[in-house]
Amino acid sequence: MVKIISDSTCDLSKEIVDRYNIDIVPLHVLMGDNEYEDGVNITPDEIFAWSDANKTTPKTSAPSMESVIETFKPCIEKGYDIVAFAISEDMSTSANVMRLAAQELNAEDKIKVIDSANLSTGIGHQVVEAAIMAQHGKNADEIVSYIEQIKPKVRASFVVDTLVYLYRGGRCSGLAAMAGGVLKLHPRIGVAQGKMSPGKKYRGKISKVVMDYVKDMEADLMAAKKDRVFITHSGCDKEIVDNVKEYLKSLNRFDEIIETRAGGVISSHCGPGTLGVLFIDGKN
Repeated sequence: MVKIISDSTCDLSKEIVDRYNIDIVPLHVLMGDNEYEDGVNITPDEIFAWSDANKTTPKTSAPSMESVIETFKPCIEKGYDIVAFAISEDMSTSANVMRLAAQELNAEDKIKVIDSANLSTGIGHQVVEAAIMAQHGKNADEIVSYIEQIKPKVRASFVVDTLVYLYRGGRCSGLAAMAGGVLKLHPRIGVAQGKMSPGKKYRGKISKVVMDYVKDMEADLMAAKKDRVFITHSGCDKEIVDNVKEYLKSLNRFDEIIETRAGGVISSHCGPGTLGVLFIDGKN
């Protein structure tokens, strides 16, 4: 049997994690002198409050070796193989910590570590695909082979409500953040080959921006893998999220439209009001 494990940046809800029997290893969030575990003892809203009060962004770090070993060890003792997913290696050392944990357990032959080359539910798509395969009795090599095939097909992007958090985290210049605030610009951020890069800049109220962003993807959404599409956000108004859901339903394309809330690590860098629609390209 194969156990699927991911770090917490996959941003999967408890319902999805429970449905597919996925284990989660938390990354760490450092706020001043206090350190927290993502999704365990800190919430995104608490992070936003601290960040605004201190005019800075929390530092984030990979899971500890101890927590990875604690997650891996019982699975190995039960005789499972493990396929473990990590946020893009261009963004964190999470994957390397997992490999070191496999070495520490003398279980490198039993543990396959996948660099997702992605973030948030861009990872989540891969994790769910792997978990479904595991439930269907596929072995670890078969799962890894398939995931490596679909990795380049995962489409992850989002639009941000504010550039302040990207600026605080060093991912946006002060001038760009200021200009964005004055002009009400909301950039689309895409993920490709494990790196984030800015794309189209939208202007206006975030409710209109989000719908413009989603509708710009209509052709790609109509060619997406039908199984599921994620709406992942860091705390958007319910009306905005509902409008996105209704639009996606109107396409009559997806078997499942899943809303998830971004976790602490992802939220701390993108700020509140960020929303992304993430899917897998269905073209061969």
